[in-house]
Amino acid sequence: MALPHNEVVAMLVDELKKGTTPLLVLALLEVQPRHGYELSKLLDAQSRGVVHIHAASLYPLLYRLERDGWIEGRWVEKPGQRRRRYYHITAEGKRQLRAQRREWADFVRAVGQLAGVEYA
Repeated sequence: MALPHNEVVAMLVDELKKGTTPLLVLALLEVQPRHGYELSKLLDAQSRGVVHIHAASLYPLLYRLERDGWIEGRWVEKPGQRRRRYYHITAEGKRQLRAQRREWADFVRAVGQLAGVEYA
């Protein structure tokens, strides 16, 4: 039995979000080092709630990006605040970000052309 159209669309949107999250995190870290909670809030705010990532998904992604050498983290303690791990993008992360931006631009262009979407 086929899924209703709205469920299929929701599944596709979820998959697109998962696939673009590393690109978005690297882009935010390209600007300046940030901690996980800040990344989560920025993704939500700058996408106007379209990209919302729970800690249960974000932190494993940050650990994977760090393991792959795309980002590096360091613990920072500030008076009156709890210890936080700040991440910054590495040279390899910048190379990956450039490649992912090219791939994303090609993908968006192709989908737009197929769907008949015109951009200003």
